[in-house]
Amino acid sequence: MINTIIFDFGDVFINLDKQATVTAFQKLGLKEWNADLDHLNIQFETGKISRENFLLGIQKHLPNATTKEILAAWNAILLDFPLYRLEFLQMLSQKYRLFLLSNTDAIHIETFERKNGISFYRDFYQCFEKVYFSFELGLRKPNPDAFHHLISNHELAPKRTLFVDDKKENTDVALALGFEVWNLQVGTEDVIHLLDKKII
Repeated sequence: MINTIIFDFGDVFINLDKQATVTAFQKLGLKEWNADLDHLNIQFETGKISRENFLLGIQKHLPNATTKEILAAWNAILLDFPLYRLEFLQMLSQKYRLFLLSNTDAIHIETFERKNGISFYRDFYQCFEKVYFSFELGLRKPNPDAFHHLISNHELAPKRTLFVDDKKENTDVALALGFEVWNLQVGTEDVIHLLDKKII
């Protein structure tokens, strides 16, 4: 019997347009997304580099772009967070232990909070026993250590814990660690369909 649910954030609660940032960077002069930008992203998402160094790192690839333009392009990925998903989460929080485990960075979270307002994001965070953002945790999924951190810190039983994420590499690792998983298919499934899945 499931008593705990760990949720991803992007494309589970907040809608994303993953191509939008790449397109915006191309408009600023980037020829293609490359390994150096990937590395910068991972460093920033795990809190290894500061916001300033992250932006400077991107600026090396976009020498004619301003910081403001780079920030706008970086945040282009973030779309809306439908209220009905928050209401669904609030309902679940009455019955289950809930956690958030998200690969994200300080800029995206700051932007999400600013765009949605304090009452909305407070209501969202209050649904969870603990919110884990990779830039604060220092670990990214699918690193098994991210899951082990939750297991040991909160005495979770993987067999009684459901992990919900839109990326298969993340649910595959969780499955190997003994969790129940739902690899949510973006565009065809919605987190509110969870009850129809008969997993919980």
